[in-house]
Amino acid sequence: MSGGSTCGGAAPAAHRTGRRIRPAAARLRQRYGGYLLELVMVAAAVVFLFPVYALITLALKEPHQIAGSPLGLPVPPTARNFGNAWSSASLGPALVNSTVITGASLLLLVVLGSTGAYFLARRAAGLGYGLYILFLLGIVLPFQLGMIPLYKLVDSIGWLGTYQGMILFYTGIQLPFTVFLYTGFVRALPPDYAQAALIDGCDHRQAFTRIVFPLLRPITGTVIILNAVFVWNDFFTPLLYLGGSGKETVPVGVFTFVGQYVSDYGLVFAGLVLAALPVLVMFLLLQRYVIKGFAGGLKG
Repeated sequence: MSGGSTCGGAAPAAHRTGRRIRPAAARLRQRYGGYLLELVMVAAAVVFLFPVYALITLALKEPHQIAGSPLGLPVPPTARNFGNAWSSASLGPALVNSTVITGASLLLLVVLGSTGAYFLARRAAGLGYGLYILFLLGIVLPFQLGMIPLYKLVDSIGWLGTYQGMILFYTGIQLPFTVFLYTGFVRALPPDYAQAALIDGCDHRQAFTRIVFPLLRPITGTVIILNAVFVWNDFFTPLLYLGGSGKETVPVGVFTFVGQYVSDYGLVFAGLVLAALPVLVMFLLLQRYVIKGFAGGLKG
């Protein structure tokens, strides 16, 4: 009896012990796995933030501070480089030129892209799908293949070295991508909103502007951010179309600035900070719409 009792009592005890050990080990692995993931995320953040740190630090240093300790903290920091970069490299006019071209291009892209996407998403399947494929081809084909014909076209109509030439170029180049983003989001919207407006007496234009377009706010923020980054940071096209016209954009102005003041890296990096600041501010204002817009487009 005692042997049977001992055997019968030992098994449940071991079983209970095993059930206590396994959850503890799982919790331990989960805890250390979380620590490892946090370390990886911190390391990735350091890698991404290091260029920003170097950019701002060098922009706030005098030349002798850069020569002595390039990556050390600026002690004391100076803002002289920003004033000199603004005046010496003509970044002020370049910022105005970039703002005019980027703003007008974004306005046309939002208006044309949203209305075109609404037509494609609500039109009959055959025609709407065929036109949608044509817009997708505009994304797949690289615009560099048509740079020479586009240059000759802009030159033939007398828009070379002008704002309208660059606005026309960016609107045409980015319109397929804009329509692609808007179409996916419009397809995810229930058509009942526009139909109710039509029943209430609105025409299609009023139904779109008053009902549908306000619902496109998340994807509109995404469209503005992505297109603004492309247009603002583009270097080759303004160099080709605006070179020597006095209407060069910020990237071309910074390029000229670097060539002229290559020995004074404080001025160079101050110019880079001033060039990146407007897009950074726009991104911070609209960042909440970016993920929301992509999520809505993926549902469609």
